[in-house]
Amino acid sequence: MKALHWLIGIILVFEMPVPVYWLVLHGPVEFWRRQRHVRMAYVFAVLAAWGGGGWLLHHFRRALFSAAYARGAPPVWALVTGLALIGLDLWTLTSVEIALGGRRLVGQAELTRSGALNTSGLYEHVRHPRYLGMMAAVLGGCLLVDSRPLWVVAAFWLILALVSIRLEERELRRRFGAAYAAYAQRVPALLPFRSW
Repeated sequence: MKALHWLIGIILVFEMPVPVYWLVLHGPVEFWRRQRHVRMAYVFAVLAAWGGGGWLLHHFRRALFSAAYARGAPPVWALVTGLALIGLDLWTLTSVEIALGGRRLVGQAELTRSGALNTSGLYEHVRHPRYLGMMAAVLGGCLLVDSRPLWVVAAFWLILALVSIRLEERELRRRFGAAYAAYAQRVPALLPFRSW
């Protein structure tokens, strides 16, 4: 059981700060580009996201996870579903890393206006597979913990993730113009199917 709690903690500490990281990079992207402070952008984004976000998760860990510690093991359906969702995140992270490479995965293309529009692999099916994976992992962690405070934090986190996606879309439309607009018409943002 302790190993499961550690897994959930690691996943949430790794994934929950990511939208803050992207808000720091995408929000003032023109500032970072103009000032040529690419390294400073990374430092500031990492400190804000994992320094601040990691500290908050650590500081409020009892409130967020006490229900899981008191209850013991989650029901089998929650265990299987939660671990499958976390596995989906690991698969998308690996696939995106292979498709884009580490530098693009952390935002070098945005900060330097470099790189081509990738529309192959997972990007043929969804425009933001990495966000889809993160959302799956956070949902999986919430299912495994099943704590009301964690669900509230996850809802707030989802809003931040959606804002980050919106900022990233804006930046991609500026950088790639009509090519990205056509791609966005063809491929859905997060779910690999279009609604009726």
